[in-house]
Amino acid sequence: MSSVSRPAGCVQITYHPPMNSFSNAFRAEVVRMARKELKPELQSMRKAITNHRSEIAALKREVKSLASQLKAAKRQPPVAEETPPVAKKAIAQGSKAEFHPEVVRQMRAALGITQAQMAQLLGASQLSVSRWESGKARPRAAQLARIDDLRSMGPKNARRKLGHA
Repeated sequence: MSSVSRPAGCVQITYHPPMNSFSNAFRAEVVRMARKELKPELQSMRKAITNHRSEIAALKREVKSLASQLKAAKRQPPVAEETPPVAKKAIAQGSKAEFHPEVVRQMRAALGITQAQMAQLLGASQLSVSRWESGKARPRAAQLARIDDLRSMGPKNARRKLGHA
């Protein structure tokens, strides 16, 4: 037999396989027990999350509904509590006080005045007259009555009222 000579003071190391089977079994058991312990807590949390999500969805629907109601309310003209006398006259005239953008343009051209002068005669802003003529806005009842009064006014009366000679 052959013997291997080793230097003095050396220890022979033998290989022992690690205890994988025990550690793996222990780890698996710990995981199983942890899951078993956490399962009831997780179920109650899942139920709570489901309830919260449904509440959030309901709140979102309510916000959407309220936003659309607000948008609709902004589109409607404000309701006046008391009708001014000029507006009463316009309402009494009925179809005569109906508004058409072309009529305002034609009337201003017939009077030979600018939008600014027309606005001065009507007690409105130049921007309002411009928006009425373009059809982007509609005059209120009081303005309709003033526009109707202006129809019967000739160019001389308009200039006189504006302060021109």
